[in-house]
Amino acid sequence: MELNISGQLQSHLYMSEKELFNFSKTCPHRYKVYPIPKKNGGERIIAHPAKELKYIQRVIVKILKTKLSIHHSSYAYMNNISIKDNAALHSNNDFILKMDFKEFFPSITPLIFFNALNTQNIHLSKIDSALLANFLFWKPYRKQKLVLSIGAPSSPLISNFVMYEFDNQISSLCRNLNITYSRYADDLTFSTQEKNVLYVLPKQIQQILNTTYKKGIRINPEKTSFISKAFQRKVTGLILTNENNISIGRDKKRLISSMLHKYKIGLNTQKEDIEKLTGLLSFAFYIEPHFKESMIRKYEIDTINKLFKNKENPS
Repeated sequence: MELNISGQLQSHLYMSEKELFNFSKTCPHRYKVYPIPKKNGGERIIAHPAKELKYIQRVIVKILKTKLSIHHSSYAYMNNISIKDNAALHSNNDFILKMDFKEFFPSITPLIFFNALNTQNIHLSKIDSALLANFLFWKPYRKQKLVLSIGAPSSPLISNFVMYEFDNQISSLCRNLNITYSRYADDLTFSTQEKNVLYVLPKQIQQILNTTYKKGIRINPEKTSFISKAFQRKVTGLILTNENNISIGRDKKRLISSMLHKYKIGLNTQKEDIEKLTGLLSFAFYIEPHFKESMIRKYEIDTINKLFKNKENPS
C-alpha cells in the first residue's frame, strides 16, 4: 500500500508541495513546552503543538486512521474503551504483573514509525516521509533527534500503531501460557490464575522489545511489580477487590463523601470546587454504579441533582 500524504495535505490545506514542505521544516519547533508534576514525583514534559500545526496533525490522523492497524490488546485512546474495561479484563485473575515503558512517547522516533510502516507493507515516498517526520514529531531543545510529543493529538494513534508488532508477539506468547495481556499506553498488565508463571515474562518482554525496536523502547525496571490477592491489586489506577470487582478505593470514596457533605452544608460552593466534585462523582459513578446509590441514601438525590445543575449553570 502506498500513501499519498503530500497530495491529500495539499488538497486539505490549499498549498503547493513546495509550500507544504517548506512549512513542515519549521514544525518540529512549533511547540509550547512546559512541565507538569507526576503523581509519584518528578515532572512530565508536555510539548503542545501550535494551533496551525495541531490542525494539520488532526488532518493527518483522519488520513492515516483507517490505514494503520492497532492491536486488540491496546486499550488506550480507543473509542468506547476505558480504564474500566482494561481493569475488568484482569479482575478474575489472582496473580498480576505490572510493567511500563521508560519515557514512552519520547522514545518513539520517525525511524521507529517508518519501520513499523514497512513491517505492515505501507510505503512512503521521500516527500511523504519528510512531511510525516516534520508534522508528527517534535524537536526537543538541544536534542539531535525528533521524538513523539506528549500533547500532540496525533501521538496516541502513532504510538498505538508502532506497538502493533510488540502487542502481537506478546499476545501470542501470553496466549500459549494462559496469561491475559493488555496495554494501556505505556502500562502493561499481565494476569493469570497460575502461580509463578508470570516470573518468566520480564526477560522475554525485554528481548522482544530489543529485537523489534533495536533497544529504542525500553522497560522501566523500577515500575515492574508482581502482585497477588494477598496485596492490593491495582490496574491503571483502579483497585481489583478480592471479590473480583472494580473499585475506586476507600480513600477516594471518603474524599468524595467529605466533599459532598461540605457542599450540602454550604461549603465548597465555588466554581472550581463544584467542577472538581462533579468530575470525581461522574468518574466514581461510572466505575462503581452502586456508589451512586450509597451517596443518594446519605446525602439525598436533591443534593446530587443540585450539584450537577450548578455545574451546568454556575452563578
